[in-house]
Amino acid sequence: MAKILVIEDQLEVRQNIEDILTLEDYEVISAPDGETGLALAKQHLPDLILCDVMMPRVTGFEVLMTLRQDQELAVIPFILLTAKADHHAFRQGMELGADDYLTKPFTIDELLHAITSRLDRHYQRQAMVESRLDNLRQHVTRSLPHELLTPLNGILGTSQLMINFYDSLSHNEVMESLHDIKTSGERLYRLVENFLLMADLDLLLASPARLQVWQSRLSQYTELPSSLVPMLEDLGQNQPRRQDVEMMVVPQRIQVAEPDFQKIIRELIDNAFKFSLPGTPVQLEAVVKNGLCELTIQDHGRGMTKEELGSIGAHVQFQRSEFEQQGSGLGLTLAQRLTELYGGQLAIASVPGEGTTITIQGWESAPI
Repeated sequence: MAKILVIEDQLEVRQNIEDILTLEDYEVISAPDGETGLALAKQHLPDLILCDVMMPRVTGFEVLMTLRQDQELAVIPFILLTAKADHHAFRQGMELGADDYLTKPFTIDELLHAITSRLDRHYQRQAMVESRLDNLRQHVTRSLPHELLTPLNGILGTSQLMINFYDSLSHNEVMESLHDIKTSGERLYRLVENFLLMADLDLLLASPARLQVWQSRLSQYTELPSSLVPMLEDLGQNQPRRQDVEMMVVPQRIQVAEPDFQKIIRELIDNAFKFSLPGTPVQLEAVVKNGLCELTIQDHGRGMTKEELGSIGAHVQFQRSEFEQQGSGLGLTLAQRLTELYGGQLAIASVPGEGTTITIQGWESAPI
């Protein structure tokens, strides 16, 4: 039985809606004002909310804004009720994230059709989320055990070695062992971090309401090249290849939150390191074209075939037995999804035996 919250300050209208929905076997919760409605929404987590626009103190628009800013409540379908049929009010409601709009007076059929349509769509979205999570679980089941065991074996094996032979190890041997443990720990941490981020993005892309909550980050900026410097100074297990990175960046301010930008670049540079040998250059360039940032990362490694390019996705690895790639193959997918969330496009061009070039276009840019 679906649970519906009705927020309506006119007693007669509220009671009529309650009676109609009760006869249709809905569980109905009602509130005479927006403030009470918000409290009941948090308490009962309804499947759908019907809310009047023109109410004293807290309007329907304000109720909607508050709900859409709450991660737990943002996904609830929301239908606005109003006696005003003007275009401005309609657009304001839609821009705030309303799922539908009913103009008073409405018929019983119009009310029930709006509720049924929005609930059906909501359940479809939930099913999509579950499907994405099931796919993710399957990918994790196949790829995570090996990826977890590799760094764990490094940590456990090296630790046991130090325990068994501590008295006979030199200072340099102890430091080398500790360095190996730290490297394995960093790899394990990043692997878990990437899997959790992929799960968040799967949920995000499957839920427009959840995406709307996240979109506050879209107004944040990153300054280049200053944001790249600390990231390149801390490449973790790839630090020995810092000297291979050649950077040519036009100073600019791009509309991407700095943590997400650094995550994208870190994954793309790491991918370039995986597919190229130490001592070969990895070139990072960022220019401005028609008010948009164009960023490229190019390596001169083994490259990828057309078949491999077509198979790029989460948890895909290429010829691991020959090239001993490290990681779950998740980085490119994470970089691509984050790039697209900020309105950019990520393209990959590769020639076997010559190298790979990854290009990002479409991010808004402004001079510093």
